Amino acid sequence: MRKITPYKITAILSVIIVLAWGCKKLDLTIVNPNENAVFDPYAATKAAFGTNIDFANLNNYANQTKPAYILNDNSGNNPITNPKATLGRILFYDKSLSVNNTISCASCHKQAFAFSDTALVSKGVEGGVTIRHSMRLVNARFSNEPKFFWNERAASLEVQTTIPIQDHVEMGFSGVNGRGNINSLVNKLEGINYYKEIFKTVYGDTIVTEVRLQESLAQFIRSIQSFDAKFDAGRALVNNERDPFPNYTNLENAGKNLYLTPPVFDGVGNRISGGAGCNGCHRAPEFDIDPNSRNNGIVGVIGSNAIETNNTRAPSLRDLVKADGSSNGRMMHNGQFSTIEGVLAHYNNIPNIAANNNLDNRLRADGVGNKLNLTATELTQLVAFIKTLGGANVYTDRKWSNPFLVQ
Repeated sequence: MRKITPYKITAILSVIIVLAWGCKKLDLTIVNPNENAVFDPYAATKAAFGTNIDFANLNNYANQTKPAYILNDNSGNNPITNPKATLGRILFYDKSLSVNNTISCASCHKQAFAFSDTALVSKGVEGGVTIRHSMRLVNARFSNEPKFFWNERAASLEVQTTIPIQDHVEMGFSGVNGRGNINSLVNKLEGINYYKEIFKTVYGDTIVTEVRLQESLAQFIRSIQSFDAKFDAGRALVNNERDPFPNYTNLENAGKNLYLTPPVFDGVGNRISGGAGCNGCHRAPEFDIDPNSRNNGIVGVIGSNAIETNNTRAPSLRDLVKADGSSNGRMMHNGQFSTIEGVLAHYNNIPNIAANNNLDNRLRADGVGNKLNLTATELTQLVAFIKTLGGANVYTDRKWSNPFLVQ
């Protein structure tokens, strides 16, 4: 056996000491790979919407341009802001707002049809049908009439937004037959991670309330505007609506003149001169409904749509049809007509029946329903003009599109 000298012992000890010292300095603890990761306050939002929703680069809802001749604005004390309108967009398209996650506001108000529905009556939760045809929402902000729904039962757009949510047939949070009420929806939304993030950004906390839902939905809806129609291009070239538009055909200018000019009737309601007088109720340049408009002579029930006998709300006539004349859906509160020609035929000869006792005074003479007696040429002219009120951008602009869809 080889003898170990003191020198070798000293060398071995030195190596051991060096190794021990190195091990002492080595950090052998387990490192959490996420420990130094940057917290993302929008992780759930990005997971749900990808690049469609970016709170660092919001879409412009608050400062959209509008023509100087558009004067009406019913925003009141709820002016549009980009964050709230963005929240409103998400709520508008979110099927979580229905009791069984099948229906959203956009189910009945489709961007492809100026935020209306081509169905006679829209379907709600569990396939139930709504009472009336879904109204177009385009240019809702620019109406002098602050009330909403065909029978004006909502005092404002804010109030209107949560009524369908609480309707038993439409979105189902009615509190009836075992279903939850609006508070159930509030609790439901507070449990969704992306709403926690977004409400924190928009309101400073994660609390969901009906008022906050109303504010945000109303802001998004008011942001939906359409001012790129042939009418707007022509109006920009003249001093007022009655001037001939240089970009119009003779047919369209003649139709515009008929639209704007009041009719003159004889004692029994027959037009003997003047125009069609459409502007008396649907006033240019917003083409919104006069707040004092009453029964329009439509009688009978179509589908589950009821007639209106008192004051009647109507959407702007802008985008009644698209610029190419294709339909954005049924017309009148009961969806009775599918074409402009059908609507004009009604006003051309309003029936004198008992249900029209509350007929708007502008539609009757001495208690008798007016007969415009428009000629075939005049009807063609009016149709040509109304088609110039349809724009293009409202149907394709991504800021009004479904954020849940990959784009």
